[in-house]
Amino acid sequence: MKKKLTIIAGPTAVGKTSLSVQLAEAFHCPIISCDSRQFYKGMDVGTAKPTAEEQKGVPHYFLDFLEPEVEYTAGMFELEALQMIQELHEDSDLVIMVGGSTLYVDAITKGFDDLPKSAELRAQLIQETEESGIEPLLLELQEKDPVYFEEVDRSNAVRVQRALEVIRLSGEPYSKLRKGVQKSRAFDMIKIGLNDDREALYERINHRVDLMLENGLEEEARSLHPKKGLTSLKTVGYQEFFDFFDGKIEREEAIELIKRNSRRYAKRQITWFKRDLEFEWFLPNQFEEVFAHINKMI
Repeated sequence: MKKKLTIIAGPTAVGKTSLSVQLAEAFHCPIISCDSRQFYKGMDVGTAKPTAEEQKGVPHYFLDFLEPEVEYTAGMFELEALQMIQELHEDSDLVIMVGGSTLYVDAITKGFDDLPKSAELRAQLIQETEESGIEPLLLELQEKDPVYFEEVDRSNAVRVQRALEVIRLSGEPYSKLRKGVQKSRAFDMIKIGLNDDREALYERINHRVDLMLENGLEEEARSLHPKKGLTSLKTVGYQEFFDFFDGKIEREEAIELIKRNSRRYAKRQITWFKRDLEFEWFLPNQFEEVFAHINKMI
């Protein structure tokens, strides 16, 4: 019988961490983080990284292992996480992977197509971004690939640049070329999606931002401000405070923007995961139902 990987995915603030730890305790198995910002050291409050107390002694992997300066891609995660899953499966029939970083979930569940690359064109796109900002690239992406434009994190310059690199080289939409054959894996996958009705989810998001502020989000953002140009810091929660520190907006506006941008990000996450019909969807408080579903699949 094949080993199992249970994926717990869904929008930001829906309750993935809490449920995954409950499940890991019940099944006596480890957790792999699939939140690409929780990989980074010093970005704790703004990424809602689970504390030692929240981890409850459950072994967690791919947390807090990179310096913010390190450029880390979904392709790199695919190689390293698959290796880690293989090693963990030697001692545990079940491994849980939890997170909402859409491309990183896809890296494990589907794998990536071999898309065209050009170091020269990539350097040109980076230069264009530095000189004119990301807006002209977003307009180009919206025109040439409206499907991916609706899905992509528009504050993530690396993903926007990569999509345009493929589009300019191939003359085809990035979204079309990405829909390749799913790669086979050495394990079976159980895909669990967590969601809530919109009003409840938005309340969760607003409450989480308030808690982040109480827990020192502004201070953490200030400590990271000197590194604000790093890709890892082009993240909701930090960018808005950076604009406040730079005198571009008022503090209250920064807080409202964090809440608004988090809600927009959640909407894009839901759209992305709903496209995968293998996901079974549950409310975040349905532990018993999720537990029973995984048991049945095992």
